[in-house]
Amino acid sequence: MGKIRKPIDMSKVKPEDMLKYEIAKELGLFDQVLREGWGSLSAKETGRIGGIMTRKRKAMEKQMIDTIKEE
Repeated sequence: MGKIRKPIDMSKVKPEDMLKYEIAKELGLFDQVLREGWGSLSAKETGRIGGIMTRKRKAMEKQMIDTIKEE
């Protein structure tokens, strides 16, 4: 029998974790994460989320650097 998980309150999710939830939503995994937790995802799914997070963070950093250089 699995653990009973209480629902995730999205208003209490840390800003640095929001990207992970947004990507899970993009990949159609958000409902599963809410129901069963992050541990229910396969290694392939979590790796995909991690890879997308890395690409998005690098793009955001590059955009910030470019913005600073323009000033």
